[in-house]
This record gives sequence, C-alpha cells and structure tokens, in this order.
Amino acid sequence: MGAQAPSAAVERTAIKKVSVRLVPFVALMFFVNYLDRTAVSFAEPNGMGQDLALTAAQFGFASGIFFLGYIVLEVPSNMALHRFGARRWLARIMVTWGIVSLLFTWVSSSGGLYALRFLLGVAEAGFFPGAILFLSQWVPSRHRTKILGLFYLAQPLTTVFGAPLAGWLIGRHGLLGLEGWRVMFLFVSLPAIILGVVAWFYLIDKPADAKWLTPAERDWLTTELAAENAQKTGHESKHAKGDLKKAFTSGRVWTLAAVYFGFVYGLYALAFFLPTIINGFQEQYDTTFSVMDKAWITAIPYLPAAVVLFFWSRHATRHGTRTWHVAGPAVVGGVSIPLALYMGSPAATVAVITVTACAIFAALPVFWSVPSRFLTGAAAAAGIALINTAGNVAGFASSYITGWLKDWTGSYYVPLYLVGFFMLLSAALMIWLATRHRTDEPAADPEHDAMEALR
Repeated sequence: MGAQAPSAAVERTAIKKVSVRLVPFVALMFFVNYLDRTAVSFAEPNGMGQDLALTAAQFGFASGIFFLGYIVLEVPSNMALHRFGARRWLARIMVTWGIVSLLFTWVSSSGGLYALRFLLGVAEAGFFPGAILFLSQWVPSRHRTKILGLFYLAQPLTTVFGAPLAGWLIGRHGLLGLEGWRVMFLFVSLPAIILGVVAWFYLIDKPADAKWLTPAERDWLTTELAAENAQKTGHESKHAKGDLKKAFTSGRVWTLAAVYFGFVYGLYALAFFLPTIINGFQEQYDTTFSVMDKAWITAIPYLPAAVVLFFWSRHATRHGTRTWHVAGPAVVGGVSIPLALYMGSPAATVAVITVTACAIFAALPVFWSVPSRFLTGAAAAAGIALINTAGNVAGFASSYITGWLKDWTGSYYVPLYLVGFFMLLSAALMIWLATRHRTDEPAADPEHDAMEALR
C-alpha cells in the first residue's frame, strides 16, 4: 500500500503537467487549423459568393475539394510524422498551410478558389491525425479520453470565438483596399505561420526528453506507455511490417472508419452551410441580420456543444467508455437534424441545430480514444490516418452533395435528411462492432480487449 501511494502521486502530477504543458498548445494549433479550414464558410455569404459568382454546388465543391487534397497525402504525412517526429512535422504543416491560407486574400475566380482549397488540403494533410497520435503517445489509455476531450474542445470553440472574429474582420471592409472577406482571410492565416515557428521550439516528441517532468514522472510515463505498447498491434519489433499490414486489413479499423464517416458528414454539413442557412433566414422569415448578427447566431450552437463535450468526456473517463458513449449521440444527432427543417422561427431552428452540434461533438473525442487502444507505432500512425481519411471523404461528400442537392431540389430538406441517415448508420455500425467482437473474438486478443472496453 505504501508503494502504491507514491506511484499514484507521480501519476497524478505527470498527467497534470502533460495536460497543462502540451494540451492547450496543441489545442490552440487545432483552433487555428479549424478556423483556416472553415473560413470559407464565413466568406461565402458575406461577399465572396457574389464576387466570385458561386452557385451552391460550386461553393460546396470548393469547400469539399479541400478534403481531396488532404486525402492525397493523409497516410504518407502521418507516416512521415512517425519517422521525423511530431515537433518537426506538425511545425512544418502549420507554416505550409498558413502560407497557402494567406493566398486566399487575392483569389479572383472560382477556378482559383478550387485550386487553393485543394492546395490547403495538401498542406494540412496529417495535422489532425498527427495531433491525435502525438497526444496519445504522452498518456496511458485510461487518461486518453480526458486528454483528447480537452484537445477537442478547440473545435467547437473555434466557431464560438472564430465566427464573431470573422464577422468583425469582414466588417473591416476597405482596410488595405480589400473587400471585407479578403481582410478576414489575410488576418486568420497569419497565426498559423507564427504558431508553426513556435511549435518547432516548444513541442517535445516523447516523455523521456521532457525536462519539465521530474525523473520519477518521466520514468513512470515511459514505463507505462512501453508496457501498453508491447500489447498492441504495431509495437516496435521485427514483426512491425506485418503488424502494419494488419492495421490496414483490420475489419475493426475499417468499421471505425465508416463510423467516423457518418459523424464527419454531419460535422461539415453544419460547418460549411450553417452560415449560409442562417443568411437564408432573412428571406425565409422576412427579417434582416447584420454581418455580426449572423456571426453570433452561427456561434450559438457551438458553446453548448463545447460544454457537453467536456462533461461527456469526463463521464466516459470516470465510468469507462461504453458503446453508448458513441452510438447514443449518433442517434440523437441523426434524429434531430431533420427536425430543424420543420421549425417555425430562426430561434427554434437554431435550438434544434444546437442539439445536433452537441451530439456530434460529444461523441468525437470518445470515439478517438478507441483506435490507439489496440494500435501503436507505425500501425497507429497508419490506422489513425486511415480512419481520418474516411472522415475527409465524408468532408468532401457532405460539402459537395449538400450544395448539389440544394441546387437540384431548391431547399435543404433532402441534404439534411441525408445527414440524419449517415449519423444513424454510424450508431448502428458502432453497436454492431461491439456486439460482433463480444461473440466472435477471444478475450486474449488485444484488439478484442480494446472493444470490450466499449461495452
């Protein structure tokens, strides 16, 4: 008992230091990443769409082609991160995407917009799965849901703070002789370049090199992580190549990719089209909103989503991740999003959309705690990147299909029903996956043990 108390104290202080030293900085990187990725959604209804003569389908294609660029280099980029280290690779990614984002300031045609969105995806490739992998290499699995939950807070908070910021910048029309939406692109791109330079000096690749940990904390983290990794697919051994192949051929990895597809389909349908839908309230409900009014309304669903994300992740950490921590929110989101179509006022519509946003963001950090439970090393880099690639396919599909269906049908009814379908499909697949491995996989299989933790 006396030996356990010091160990518990070392564990507590080590996790606290990682949470304070690394998580906020990586979350800030994610905040800037998501703001640059979705800035186009604020620009389109505030001058860019008119200046570039974009239809809904063209805007959807421009939004979605980002993900095709991302897919091209997704897995290679994450493998490079595994080889060269997170500090160098994440810093390189940030500086590159910041430079490409800066070029949006001077885009002058739909073709130029398509090209830059594609290049932005190429530049950003590997950032999100790389950040997930990086944080997963710093804490044992029992703390991972909490850590990833804190990291994931950056995504909804990006809209909470980013939408008003974008609205304020757009309101600076005429600054430097630029239209408001061009001013926005100019100023939201610069933080990525600055943070990329800082990351090169600030981040550390592994606990063993962290001078801000005590020797006892470094030893505890290194020992705990090594013990976990030895039980996982892809641990560093002479069989690493075979384990990497196993990660690519794992039915669990591909099913998790399909689950993630449904969540991301809903996430980016909202991210890219919510500002446009809100802009449409003016004609639909015969009202008028200023640029800042639209920015604040866009931000409304994401603040409750951040709160729900935080407490949902804490619940999963304290009580153990279960299937319903992922499948339950998928059902709520799948049912709620079509209901938004039948509300009779802007306030009621935004309230229902808020429920959908809460559901999506509650599930995502819990979901991402699963793959790293049975994958490590090169297999983790490839497996996490593969799952995220499915999300990028969903990002392209939801952006383009939503815009195309809006032009074809004249409304958002069909597009939002499709969002609901994919989220319900994610719930069904998550339940099927847990049920299948409870009955088919032997308990000694490390992958089975990981899925057992979901029940």
